[in-house]
Amino acid sequence: MALNTVDAPAVTFQQISANQLSFRTAAAGSGDRLVLCLHGFPESAVSWRYQVEPLAQAGYRVWAPDLRGYGGTTRPTGIEAYRIESLMDDVTGLLDAAQIQRAILVGHDWGGIIAWYYAMRHTDRVKALVIVNAPHPACFEREVRHWRQLRRSWYMGFFQIPWLPEATLSAGRGYVIGQIFEHMTMDREQMPEDLIRLYRRQACEPGALTAMVHYYRAAVRGGGAMRQRRMGYPIVPVPTLVIWGLQDHALVRQNLDGLNDFVTDLTVVKIADAGHFVHADKPEQVTREMLTWLQNHVSF
Repeated sequence: MALNTVDAPAVTFQQISANQLSFRTAAAGSGDRLVLCLHGFPESAVSWRYQVEPLAQAGYRVWAPDLRGYGGTTRPTGIEAYRIESLMDDVTGLLDAAQIQRAILVGHDWGGIIAWYYAMRHTDRVKALVIVNAPHPACFEREVRHWRQLRRSWYMGFFQIPWLPEATLSAGRGYVIGQIFEHMTMDREQMPEDLIRLYRRQACEPGALTAMVHYYRAAVRGGGAMRQRRMGYPIVPVPTLVIWGLQDHALVRQNLDGLNDFVTDLTVVKIADAGHFVHADKPEQVTREMLTWLQNHVSF
């Protein structure tokens, strides 16, 4: 799936060495205004295909890596390798590899969870935060106690079972992976069949599904969520933009309630006719909101 378009900054795919792993990374633009885009489950760097070039055209240096275990990035073995602490270390490693002290973090789904935690634990490395349909951990803890969110999070419990989730997701060459995108994308024109086939193929590569599911196992069985909860949730002091598709089938909109208690400088944009993959459903609107907000709220 090509990212480049005519008269747009060249997007190259590079292998970036960071935190003792090799990250396959879509890169565009140059300079010291780094935007690091972190994708979610079950995607890869190509999920940012509509945002990378416009951000680079606006003068930002953009990196969109395949997260550990995904796509062309190293796949460590074992649940412990996917602890949230290791995922945050990956962000630090990538910033160090880019020779950047402070970056703009953009995260969706699991990438957004990593970005939330990183902004709380490593504030000195974050210039600004853009969250795309990913709940603040404290808000999610509150909401998952209610049936409205718990019933949508059933798969997190299923993912704790050994081997069965991998067998289910890989059956029929990743049929269920394809169904996730088909059922959760509001505008199917923005999620073409060749892209879905790419996601299915990437997920079915040896070890990939186990790595992807280990994110959930490390959070629950591995105690990652509990460790972070015990540490508390300090207020995020950097400018933060949250873009939320209200038709999300995985996350209830009530995850937005009370966000002001955890962020000092918060902007929330709700998009009524977009779902979980809001940056694909409404790519032009999401990109425009990001660029306008960055111009008005973030200075280097």
